[in-house]
Amino acid sequence: MEGYSFELITGPMSCGKTEELLRRIRRCIIAKKKVKVFSPDVDTRSGGDYIESRNGLWLDAIKVKHSIEILSLVKDVQVVAIDELQFFDTNIVPVINQLMKEGKRVIGTGLELDFKAEPFGSMPELMCIATRVDKLHAVCMKCGCDHATRTQRLIDGKPADKSSPLIMIGGDETYEARCIKCYELPDIKKKAKNLGIKLLQFNK
Repeated sequence: MEGYSFELITGPMSCGKTEELLRRIRRCIIAKKKVKVFSPDVDTRSGGDYIESRNGLWLDAIKVKHSIEILSLVKDVQVVAIDELQFFDTNIVPVINQLMKEGKRVIGTGLELDFKAEPFGSMPELMCIATRVDKLHAVCMKCGCDHATRTQRLIDGKPADKSSPLIMIGGDETYEARCIKCYELPDIKKKAKNLGIKLLQFNK
């Protein structure tokens, strides 16, 4: 039975998660399945009510602030697609469980690790309840190997410090895929402490 399932596509930036999601959605549409696509309103990269892959593919999507909103919008659909799961609130776990109980086929994408290489949002729980997990790799933008699993945040072209906020919206940061060997996470405070330097904080 096609329903009662949750397929999770995960991996670092630039590994093709959204592209794979769009591929599966288009197959559902060809099969004449009723589909609705959702994305978190915190993700403003597309600039509109749609999701878009890095190779230019796109599809209309409903942007929601709270994951619980999804339940009231899918009564007449068979397939529910959700992009950027890591940005949703913790209710996304029971929401997806409920969708599966209702016989829906759920397909989602999400970054499993944040820029600090730590579990991102509810992704650990989502990976546990998923009936299928596809972990994609990217090409490392530093050495060129094809098994990059980390998302490197760069600010002004340099690796972001560990103290940077988890989510930066509208900032000057960029992201690229890195392998474990090339991934960098500077810790200025720890480095200063090791050198015996006391950091001073100035209040404006």
